[in-house]
Amino acid sequence: MRFSIPPDHPCLDGHFPGRPLVPGVVLLEHVLQAIEAAHAPATPLRLPQVKFLRPLLPGQVAEVVLDGVAPRWRFEVRGEDGVLARGEVREATHG
Repeated sequence: MRFSIPPDHPCLDGHFPGRPLVPGVVLLEHVLQAIEAAHAPATPLRLPQVKFLRPLLPGQVAEVVLDGVAPRWRFEVRGEDGVLARGEVREATHG
């Protein structure tokens, strides 16, 4: 799933003045949307492991890449310059 955050998106207000960066929580929101679109999990999800490696700037294109099946997925958010974030998502009812 590819996405881009426009420069006028409200999440950028104050994050950070003069050099806006897309907040990590917005990247994770797109990860959860990709899982829900591809796998339609029936239970709440949790993120036991996440690493942010590079920033995403407004207007840049990123892509969510998933690996796995319920109840556990590994993910990467990839940008033009490499991996932006990676981690794991699990259904909340599974350890």
